[in-house]
Amino acid sequence: MGVDDGLVAELTAVRHGQSVANVAFVAARAAGRIDAGVTGRDTDVELTALGVEQAAALGRALAADPPIVRPPEVVVCSPYLRARRTYAIAAEAAATAGLALPAPTFDDRLMGRFELMTRAAIDARFPAEAERRRTVGQWDYRPPGGENFPDIALRLGSLLTDLNREHAGRRVLVVAHDAVVVMLRQLIEDLSNDELGRIAAEGGIRNAGITRFSRDGDRLVLAEFNTDTHLVEVRADGAA
Repeated sequence: MGVDDGLVAELTAVRHGQSVANVAFVAARAAGRIDAGVTGRDTDVELTALGVEQAAALGRALAADPPIVRPPEVVVCSPYLRARRTYAIAAEAAATAGLALPAPTFDDRLMGRFELMTRAAIDARFPAEAERRRTVGQWDYRPPGGENFPDIALRLGSLLTDLNREHAGRRVLVVAHDAVVVMLRQLIEDLSNDELGRIAAEGGIRNAGITRFSRDGDRLVLAEFNTDTHLVEVRADGAA
């Protein structure tokens, strides 16, 4: 297989910066509330002030010398607002630091798997669905009109095929959601559901965290996971 034959040189996946829903759900669980208080469409959920700063820190880290990862040659974003804003802010911060990042494309296959309803609300309002989820298991449960994790894997597998074919030999950045990052690991590393469960138990995917796969011969291998060293001193007011 030649250097540019059917495989990207590097695939970096970044979760969006902290969103309003991320904060609201944590607060609702801590307070024992059923409702998180987030209204509107999931696609339109905005970043928090901290999320904005995380995105800017990502851009500065890409423009640093040396950069946290080699700057991408191709960028693909989830169409959700929080992902689009994360990359736009990162690109602006990188440009201010002297690095021009590529214009992104948007792909519906990078959508997340998030409903604007707490687990407690589902248990209270839709007990039959809650019981079905417990019976089927979190990986295989498909909510009415929604997706389960195998569904996500199917669409992401299609995306990976296209990225490898269309951008072979190039560095690709994906900006999306926690479920996307997890499922990319499963697809690329052939992880079991138990292994995915251990990843989730370790704290999940950090907002604006970096997961990177690099080419090793004819396959991609995990080079780093959930890196957040660029975020250590980030605060919501922008101060270090």
